[in-house]
Amino acid sequence: MAQQRDYYEVLGLSKNASEAEIKKAYRKLSKKYHPDLNDSADAEEKFKEASEAYEVLSDSQKRAAYDNYGHAGVNGGAQGGGAGGFGGQGAQGFGGFEDIFSQFFGGGAGGGGRAQDPTAPRKGHDLDYTMTLEFEEAIFGKKTSVTYDRDETCKTCDGNGAKPGTSTKTCQKCHGSGHMTVDRQTMLGMVRQQVACDECHGHGMIIETPCDTCHGNGTTKQRHTVEVNIPAGVDQGQQIHLTGQGEAGANGGPYGDLYIVLRVRPSKTFERSGTTIYYTVPISFAQAALGDEIDVDTVHGKVKLRIPAGTQTGTTFRLNGKGVPQLNGHGTGNQETTVKIMTPKKLNEDQKRALVDFVKAGGEDIQPQDKNFFEKVKDKFM
Repeated sequence: MAQQRDYYEVLGLSKNASEAEIKKAYRKLSKKYHPDLNDSADAEEKFKEASEAYEVLSDSQKRAAYDNYGHAGVNGGAQGGGAGGFGGQGAQGFGGFEDIFSQFFGGGAGGGGRAQDPTAPRKGHDLDYTMTLEFEEAIFGKKTSVTYDRDETCKTCDGNGAKPGTSTKTCQKCHGSGHMTVDRQTMLGMVRQQVACDECHGHGMIIETPCDTCHGNGTTKQRHTVEVNIPAGVDQGQQIHLTGQGEAGANGGPYGDLYIVLRVRPSKTFERSGTTIYYTVPISFAQAALGDEIDVDTVHGKVKLRIPAGTQTGTTFRLNGKGVPQLNGHGTGNQETTVKIMTPKKLNEDQKRALVDFVKAGGEDIQPQDKNFFEKVKDKFM
């Protein structure tokens, strides 16, 4: 089995990184390697690796255990398995380092730390939403709305889960802590361990008369619509963060957030890299040789472009300010327009004779590989 990478190395951070830095690094990697946005063969594996690292380092108790004991301190990683523990069972059975640690020192599932108050306000879960934009919509932005299902605070009971007119009461078995201490016989002898209270199921409170609407959950699944302002200049894989548009919190806690992941449909006409637009325009041999002024498509509309006499195929002209607006900034990118000289597939007799005359008058500018080229052409058309 390959050796697990250091979680700080996975996220590209130092060991004294702040919570904000950890979250920022994870968001960047999850956007880069999300399987829906990255088709690389190793994208899914790197996405899982980053998620595993974030799950541990974003939890203060798990992070402390990891800093002290490495991967063994968190049962070989959030994905379970292999690096430490008896029999490699991880957190699912007896044998993981974290399980032994909690049994000896009375800790909860967090690796020996103090159990959290189950009645304390908790923020709701964040949600992800994928939005597909047309090529031009990503360039110029738009105002739109998205509709999705989320858990919302029950309006009947205001989220406490009890039927109006009734109330909750503190669990007498655990005294509101949500957990209780039990003694268990293990292979190491009798140990003491904290487990979720079997009376209140870890909630710390008892609902004697559940709300008829949410059945005691405190939340109901609702269809939710939110207005979204897509700024000009967004690109594939970028995210829009909407605070408070995720799932309902618990015990009066705030709603989670909504992260809108953007996907952009390719254009049939243009290509884009950052703020630069690339476009290829066909021109005739005569236009290239004699020069001309032509109409060129841009995302901002048609513009005039002067083609100098003697232009070669593949020549690129820059159209300043005809690219993509800077995202949340000032200025606009450019359009790089490349000309491609088109060779006609069919010629009428007059065109053929004109080309023969052109070859005849070409002098040193015309140097065909076949020395008999002109004689062959003259015999055919003269």
